[in-house]
Amino acid sequence: MSDLRTLPVPEGLDGMRVDAGLSKLLGLSRSAIASLAESGDVLIDGSPAGKSDRLVAGAWLEVTLPTARPPLQVVPVPVEGLKILHEDDEIVVVDKPIGVAVHPSPGWEGPTVVGGLAAAGVRIATSGAAERQGVVHRLDAGTTGVMVVAKSEHAYSVLKRAFKERTVDKRYHAVVQGHPDPSRGTIDAPIDRHPRHDYKFAVVTGGKPSITHYETVEAFRAASLVDVKLETGRTHQIRVHFAAIRHPCVGDLTYGADPVLARRLGITRQWLHARSLSFEHPAGGWVTFDSEYPADLQHALDALRDQDS
Repeated sequence: MSDLRTLPVPEGLDGMRVDAGLSKLLGLSRSAIASLAESGDVLIDGSPAGKSDRLVAGAWLEVTLPTARPPLQVVPVPVEGLKILHEDDEIVVVDKPIGVAVHPSPGWEGPTVVGGLAAAGVRIATSGAAERQGVVHRLDAGTTGVMVVAKSEHAYSVLKRAFKERTVDKRYHAVVQGHPDPSRGTIDAPIDRHPRHDYKFAVVTGGKPSITHYETVEAFRAASLVDVKLETGRTHQIRVHFAAIRHPCVGDLTYGADPVLARRLGITRQWLHARSLSFEHPAGGWVTFDSEYPADLQHALDALRDQDS
């Protein structure tokens, strides 16, 4: 089922790109509008419009929107390997295992952090959409490590603001192919949806500003262990940025990693781990939480060291 919207282009959107203008007009993301345009669901005066076409005031728009999905629900299901590193009245800090999403999403049928917390009897904040209440930041299902969830409404408000204002220190460790040059630097390149593959992201002109700082911690013949600090928090940011400079995360076949090296190291996912998280606690005081490498990442790291010995 679908919902057809027919309306004239307002004067205020004259000259804007289709994706930017319709995003403002319909309250959808630019990537959602781009997907509609690619599917032929955006017409201007009866003709299909591309995402980068320009709007003309008074022209007639026909936009076919998919019918809204029913809200997703959190199902309390125990999650194997989900560790609680810290819990108080305001927050709960967890060590997220591999293969676990943070919250339910369309098409995801696996375990989730919020579902695991609910099964463990941890009550979290009710702020936010039904399927991600209490969630103030996310990690990919294929990325392990430390993350915080708000338990109180006060904590949710404080932490959401802290992440938005970039006052949270997020540190990741990654093993990337080759040797980044310089060994310490910054990758400043905008990120948005991949122009051809919806499941991927890419460095795209006009994308969202994205900044990644890194420093090589240990260098091997085939790869480097790098400490990464995110200034922004785009989806797949570390994976996209290192792939863009031709040093993809080891094991990250989605972004061009060498499958032979991954097999040799016995790794079946990207070598990427949320190592530490530091922030101002909602009740006051600066706090830091750390996560040790899971077994598969430690095994791959040891294999790299052994090959160099």
